Amino acid sequence: MSVATGGAAAGGPAGDRRGEAATAPGRSHRSDPWKAAFVMLLIVALLAVVAWLLLGSRLLVVRSVEVIGTDRLDSDSVAAAVDVPTGTPLARVDTDEAAGRASELRLVESAEVTRGWPATLHVRITERTPRLSIKVGDGYRLVDHDGIRIADSSTRPQRYPLISITGEAEGNAAIAEAASITDGMPDAVLGKVDAIDAADPSDITLILDDGASVAWGDSERTKEKSDILTILMEEHSTGAERHYDVSAAGMAVVK
Repeated sequence: MSVATGGAAAGGPAGDRRGEAATAPGRSHRSDPWKAAFVMLLIVALLAVVAWLLLGSRLLVVRSVEVIGTDRLDSDSVAAAVDVPTGTPLARVDTDEAAGRASELRLVESAEVTRGWPATLHVRITERTPRLSIKVGDGYRLVDHDGIRIADSSTRPQRYPLISITGEAEGNAAIAEAASITDGMPDAVLGKVDAIDAADPSDITLILDDGASVAWGDSERTKEKSDILTILMEEHSTGAERHYDVSAAGMAVVK
């Protein structure tokens, strides 16, 4: 009798609960694909919304072009050169190509274009700056280190040494060499340089404001040469008849 009672108990409510417990994981497992599908659909929908906002909506489009770094240049001419119409989705703007178009302007040395969300295109310009002056006809021309024309003047610009070269100014190696020399000089020495004879880029001569001449050579060791020249000018009176030679390493000559 006790065995029969025990069998009935095994098949009773406790047994049913165990059966339900055994089948529960199966039902949970069968619901996982539906959850995964829902998550995937949600992700696709979100990506579609983001893509629409970036590429298709009117919310994130170019509404203004902000130009930074101009002095001689007009900001409107830079914006026109960038050539990105208003209404263009910011995400579609090729910033490298836009910067390249701005760099084609004569007075632009470099340009950088970046996106300013939600609706601005930023253009940062580095303008070419004068380094030297050249006699041109009855006037003078300011040029940068590449010989690019910056500005013309009917009178001689006093801040920039007057350079004499052979050939055209633009792309001239002598101008690049002379500009490298003046860029590397201390202001105290540069302020005394009146003219530069750069007919031979490897054998450059400086003319000081009192008429003294300096055999400089090329642009190598500019800081060292400047220091030596400063000492020579302090130790030996300068003037129109004075000639200094600092072109050779480890040797200086005064005549």
